[in-house]
Amino acid sequence: MKKSHLPQKICLVCKKPFNWRKKWSRSWDEVKYCSERCKRNKKQIHE
Repeated sequence: MKKSHLPQKICLVCKKPFNWRKKWSRSWDEVKYCSERCKRNKKQIHE
């Protein structure tokens, strides 16, 4: 599959788009953040 055809989501913290990764293949539906850094900074969502 070409990279341009991969599923994409918007990060809840930084609001930037990110693409599907193989390591997320089993849990893509639960992925909400583009990186560990955004995941740690999720408090910013509520401010």
